[in-house]
Amino acid sequence: MTSIIPARTAPPSVRSAPGTSPTGPARTVAAPLAPRARLLPSLAAVYRAQLSRARVARIPLLFVATFQSVGIMVLMRGVVDGGAEARAVVAGSSVLVVAFVALNLLAQYFGQLRAGGGLDHYATLPVPPAAVVLGAAAAYASFTVPGTVFTAITGSVLFQLPMTHLWVLVAVVPLSGAALAGLGAALGLLAPRPELATLLGQLGMSAALLLGVLPADRLPEPVGWARDLLPSTYGVEALARSFDARPDWGLIAFFLAICAAVGVLSLAVATWAYRRAAVR
Repeated sequence: MTSIIPARTAPPSVRSAPGTSPTGPARTVAAPLAPRARLLPSLAAVYRAQLSRARVARIPLLFVATFQSVGIMVLMRGVVDGGAEARAVVAGSSVLVVAFVALNLLAQYFGQLRAGGGLDHYATLPVPPAAVVLGAAAAYASFTVPGTVFTAITGSVLFQLPMTHLWVLVAVVPLSGAALAGLGAALGLLAPRPELATLLGQLGMSAALLLGVLPADRLPEPVGWARDLLPSTYGVEALARSFDARPDWGLIAFFLAICAAVGVLSLAVATWAYRRAAVR
């Protein structure tokens, strides 16, 4: 015996179109798709997932990054007595912690993610590509906060620098982290092989070490030009100026603004690189 389901109780995919008989052939009506996730909720979800995933694995590496920066300051203490050179060493060593995690490790992460097919998983999620890049970059940059603060305080004590204006780290860490994380993500996504992504991340961290820790007036002029192209340079300059007895806040704000602009540009390049890698 054939049963007839009333039209009002039939599922949307088999409900009869208006103007047709309930007993006649029904036309299939596609169910509407769910709206695409918005950027901010997607960003928060990716950030929490990345933070919980990397918490255990990255803490030992953060210790290594902090120990490395403190060791560099101890070595430089035998060469640099004080003044502008000491301020440059402390500022460069502090931002080096950010470079190690946000640039080096993020380049390795996205390189392995691309090689292992992990991008296919993110491509199936209804989240904007910018949320994936920004969420991962923010999670990795968050790990740099304790090490950067500890390095800055240790360097201030070691070189007898004032700590009155160390609150500038509140702006230096996220802005430098965004610029370096965007660069690291772009290197990992554009590298054809994960080994090359690791190499590029290591080279970027080495550049941040040599060009950030060494005083600018000690560098040859061509090397100084390369220093101006490094995203972390402007965070280093802003932090170094904050150690002055009477800081030039206009100049510090100028360096931070450049760092923010470079961060937006590098994250935009990383988002483009993610779209490019995800469709291949």
